[in-house]
Amino acid sequence: MSSYQPYGYGGGFQPPSFPVVRLRGLPFNCTDIDIFKFFAGLDIVDVLLVNKSGRFSGEAFVLFAGSMQVEFALQRDRQNMGRRYVEVFRCKRQDYYHAVAAEVNYEGIYDNDFHGSPPPSRGKRYNDKDQMEYTEILKMRGLPFSVKKPEIVEFFGDFKIVEDRIHIACRPDGKATGEAYVEFTSVEEAKRAMCKDKMTIGARYVELFPSTPDEARRAESRSRQ
Repeated sequence: MSSYQPYGYGGGFQPPSFPVVRLRGLPFNCTDIDIFKFFAGLDIVDVLLVNKSGRFSGEAFVLFAGSMQVEFALQRDRQNMGRRYVEVFRCKRQDYYHAVAAEVNYEGIYDNDFHGSPPPSRGKRYNDKDQMEYTEILKMRGLPFSVKKPEIVEFFGDFKIVEDRIHIACRPDGKATGEAYVEFTSVEEAKRAMCKDKMTIGARYVELFPSTPDEARRAESRSRQ
């Protein structure tokens, strides 16, 4: 008999697991910023607060930069946030992706038979956006916190953007808010780019909204404070 052991058995090589944890028992007024503070010192890529029927459920998924970060995160199990102690436990990649999909479903963007790729119909909200007044600037929301300008340039690869007029919004502590402002070469080009609404960057569905130069300037000055 050969002594060969398949991967994952007998202490052999195991591929690194998807670096995500699930939190339970969060305060109902919890925000992304509270979760960043709870895991201070760790490298967070994404935070997804789980809503049920439009209300925060007290659960969240946190995606880290690597599996070693997950080990450190698990050591914070049963530590307090406010007056509540928070459970931190391992979960599977599929749990995280299902939560992302459920969040999109709840917003009424996709049909109920969502299976991972956006159907052609964009639903009612997109039509609402169609009626809004456009400038040459679009606001992006729901970006991965680790997003960089080249990823945004690639996302809008089929459209003419002004590359030095991409602003990724940050909080005063320098952490990204998950929002960005992108200037296009014309109002028409910005309108055409709206077909990218609810497409993905990484594992996140990115929402697009018409914006204004004034709103973009205010976000930029807040980031500099």
